[in-house]
Amino acid sequence: MSGEHSVMTINLKQANRELWWFGWRYIPLIGFCAPKIRQISEQSLTVSIPHGWRTKNHLGSIYFGALAIGADLAGAFLVFSKAKARGVNANFAFKDVQGEFLKRPEAEVWFTSEDGALIDAMIDESLQSGQRINKTVSVNITCPSLHGDEPMARFKLTLSIKATPKKR
Repeated sequence: MSGEHSVMTINLKQANRELWWFGWRYIPLIGFCAPKIRQISEQSLTVSIPHGWRTKNHLGSIYFGALAIGADLAGAFLVFSKAKARGVNANFAFKDVQGEFLKRPEAEVWFTSEDGALIDAMIDESLQSGQRINKTVSVNITCPSLHGDEPMARFKLTLSIKATPKKR
């Protein structure tokens, strides 16, 4: 299967339904933050989290926990989508996280990962070797309504993937 990648057929409405269901079913804290997928492609994913009573801190900016949830989703949902499109099981988790906080996000925040090719390579390597693969993915956090593309924060997360073919 190495190098053979199913083309992801991407429908934002369906992706948001899957995100909503996953959040409320498995990790209610994700659902509580009301994330929304803004853009998804083979190479990138952007998810937003609103600025409101559920997600802001006592200083009026997005709370660290909500930032961590958004960063997690930007990397994790791309793995989920790619594994589904390729017809493989991909067990994944984050092993560690590093955050660089540059500016207070005081409105809706957008989290973007552009590591689609890296995630494809990790799935390929895991399928070939049968081993868990660990690599660092990056997530940029912006606050478009106030600061355009200027980064508010940057996260680096060590993504750990173990992929196996689906049993038929």
